[in-house]
Amino acid sequence: MASEGTSGLAKSAAEKLSEMGERTKQLGTAMQDPQRQRRLILFIVCIALLLDNMLYMVIVPIIPDYLAYLEGDTTPDQAPAGINSSFFPNRTNHAKTTTENLDLQIGVLFASKAILQLLVNPLSGTFIDRVGYDIPLFIGLIIIFFSTCIFAFAENYATLFVARSLQGLGSAFADTAGIAMIADTYTEESERSKALGIALAFISFGSLVAPPFGGILYEFVGKRVPFLVLAFISLIDGILLLVFIKPFANRTRENMPVGTPIYKLMIDPYIAVVAGALTVCNIPLAFLEPTIANWMETTMGATKWEMGLTWLPAFFPHVLGVYITVKLAAEYPNYQWFYGAVGMVIIGASSCTVPACRNFGELIAPLCGICFGIALVDTALLPTLAFLVDVRHVSVYGSVYAIADISYCVAYALGPIVAGQIVHTHGFVQLNLGMGLVNVLYAPALLFLRNVCQMKPSHSERNVLLEEGHTGLYDAIKMEERNAKKRGFASSAGNTMSGGQNEMGIFKGQSISEEELSGAEYS
Repeated sequence: MASEGTSGLAKSAAEKLSEMGERTKQLGTAMQDPQRQRRLILFIVCIALLLDNMLYMVIVPIIPDYLAYLEGDTTPDQAPAGINSSFFPNRTNHAKTTTENLDLQIGVLFASKAILQLLVNPLSGTFIDRVGYDIPLFIGLIIIFFSTCIFAFAENYATLFVARSLQGLGSAFADTAGIAMIADTYTEESERSKALGIALAFISFGSLVAPPFGGILYEFVGKRVPFLVLAFISLIDGILLLVFIKPFANRTRENMPVGTPIYKLMIDPYIAVVAGALTVCNIPLAFLEPTIANWMETTMGATKWEMGLTWLPAFFPHVLGVYITVKLAAEYPNYQWFYGAVGMVIIGASSCTVPACRNFGELIAPLCGICFGIALVDTALLPTLAFLVDVRHVSVYGSVYAIADISYCVAYALGPIVAGQIVHTHGFVQLNLGMGLVNVLYAPALLFLRNVCQMKPSHSERNVLLEEGHTGLYDAIKMEERNAKKRGFASSAGNTMSGGQNEMGIFKGQSISEEELSGAEYS
């Protein structure tokens, strides 16, 4: 009887293992479907972008209070939840840091992520062009994971600063590689606009939900928990990337198309106009985030929950702006520049009306207008960058989206440091009027892009290889692998030499292709 029971259990276990193996095989087969792979790539990238923007904004309700605690402006019984009061030193005989110094520390800590991200992006963009998109995305997620864990357990300003800066290093790889991967995966303009619009919705959600997320967890369970949750998300996203995308799988990376150097992209006038628009349109958001809470408190006597939820209602018009722009771009793709210009005018008008608000309800409208305008600009111009690379350069997107990330970082690096000083020197009203005026004045510059859609696609290395339009960088690699298999590994030395010469003609003829691609051709 015992032997029969044992054999029955063994048989049952074998059947379950067989079922699990079959399901795993079916899942693997399903993941080979190109459409599902594209959706999986989009999901993984969107989670990475959500994580990055939550990391930027989650410290808004946490750091001012926590730094005040570290500087000794609170007592042990007032220490934030989750903080061991035994770490609280006796500082009563020490001079306390002035409010101005504390504000400076907060501003520098806020900006350190964007500053390092700004400095690293030129290098990360070039690195992405050389090795592809998946390995830099994985590297970025790992750096974000470890730096966020360090931030969670940091108990002094220096450690917080180092961890925050390392988050910027990780974001320089993850953000740029993720957006470039979407642009490479979705090569049809309508699909690309839709995919980038979805990514922008995740970016918006991360930025706007992070302050209440961080504030609530900080209030009830302490500083560590919000950052540990975000670190766990980055770990899960990295595992998904490692399991399904397989970034370290053997690929013929030496046969990848050679991307245009980032310095050449920077001096392209069309790309420069787009980059300027991305910076200018994000200035109001970047400058208001560190200043509006104090203005609300002094002007309208806003409560803490009102200050914490200031930006949350703006998420919905942002998503609406993304949706409208994607639909319009599908129907009227020649007017991307116009959608961006309209967005900048809306941003300018909304920014100018912020100081006139006298209660929380009135303030929601202009903030929603700012986020709606930003959605129009970003959703219209991010796909335009990929199109410009397709028609004027080589269809490799790491460097061009590094330029886009630099544009964002300029605004968010200056905001926490410069905005407070402007408010202190000139006033909150003048700050908003200046930001609004800059956006309205920059909008006509987008007229320079009105003929972009009439440009003829160039014959980049990738398209010569495939001889069938734009199909993505990794499709080119797969095509090369397929051709290698057809030739076989036992080909003669003469054939190998001939094949090498052909490949050199395709991939190393950069000087010829760049001369052809440097000028825009019009139909």
